[in-house]
Amino acid sequence: MSEEPGVRELRLVVTAADYDAALHFYRDVLGLPERAAFSSPDGRVSILEAGRATLELTDPNHAEFIDDVEVGRRVAGHIRVAFQVDDSAAVTRTLAEAGAEVVAEPTRTPWNSLNSRLEAPGALQLTLFTELGEDQDGASPGATRPVS
Repeated sequence: MSEEPGVRELRLVVTAADYDAALHFYRDVLGLPERAAFSSPDGRVSILEAGRATLELTDPNHAEFIDDVEVGRRVAGHIRVAFQVDDSAAVTRTLAEAGAEVVAEPTRTPWNSLNSRLEAPGALQLTLFTELGEDQDGASPGATRPVS
């Protein structure tokens, strides 16, 4: 009999000084559906669905490599959020129009995805990535390459 994993959900919690602006950006512009919303006497919280969650761990050297590929220099802190989207170029433009700062325009990566970098509400650095399919040598993008 197999044991079920102990973790059921990954939840990234962001404290945003401008809650309304952040909620509008992530829910209404980026399109993360609201699963639940709660309030206390002095505050509010919304839980937004973001598709499948993974935890990508990297060492400092590889984080620097990813930044160099996506941005051209080291810019991210120890936390960066990556969203897989169908069209990273279009979503980058949409999020920029909604107030995100574009740190780097969409760039084709060595792992064959189109990645952009933005500074978004809640002081989050975002990578938007679109998988481009098979590499030129015919190899399918595999689990050994970074996702973002």
